[in-house]
Amino acid sequence: MLQTPDINRPDPALVAALADIGAATASGELYRLGIRNPTMRGPRAWSAGRRIVGPALTLQFMPMREDLYGIDEYADPERQLHRHVLYHTQPGDVVVVDARGDLTAGIFGEMMLTFFAGRGGAGVVIDGCIRDYPHVRELDVGLWLCGVTPNFHTQTGLMPFAVNGPIACGGVTVMPGDLIVADDDGVVVVPQALAPQLVARASEHRDWEVFSRLRLAAGGDLRRYYPLDDAARAEYEAWRTTEEARR
Repeated sequence: MLQTPDINRPDPALVAALADIGAATASGELYRLGIRNPTMRGPRAWSAGRRIVGPALTLQFMPMREDLYGIDEYADPERQLHRHVLYHTQPGDVVVVDARGDLTAGIFGEMMLTFFAGRGGAGVVIDGCIRDYPHVRELDVGLWLCGVTPNFHTQTGLMPFAVNGPIACGGVTVMPGDLIVADDDGVVVVPQALAPQLVARASEHRDWEVFSRLRLAAGGDLRRYYPLDDAARAEYEAWRTTEEARR
């Protein structure tokens, strides 16, 4: 049987700490940590209201070359590398697919994603399409896609090429095991090594935004409360101390 590599998953506590941080906050704080653009272009939310955070299982597609892949892959289904990335699924994992922005090939369909959901997968991010969308949307799986199609994955001009190696998805480099933060705003790639710093910065950011939102909703001055200026800092610290005492 073909063997493909697994990924190095982060500490579950780190994943849990990122769970309350949205894509917009993650993107902004990563910029301040030196990652200019961690946000994918192309894949968008097809599961409105859902947010996921999890490590990336990666799958790379390449343009079809018949001497490397051939046309009758179903003679030996284990040649289908899109199966193999799913074999690695653990609860909370996110499958990220470099499908070259192709809108003619459905990378996964109902049966494959039913298996993924049954293994506890959190979501799929594809710079391309899936098929069987009327059925797939009923599954408990987050979807960030460029579109949908009736075609299967190698019906047109693509072939699966590699599992759990570096890929480009939506214009962003994704390393196996990178943390994916995805919601209705889009998909952000968080390097594992930067995740602890992101958590620390984003937690502080979230707290002062809660405070500022309250003040702005009550008619407060935008210049004072967003971003939080030095004059409002003492007011924020007093509010934060009170809130911590209530918890």
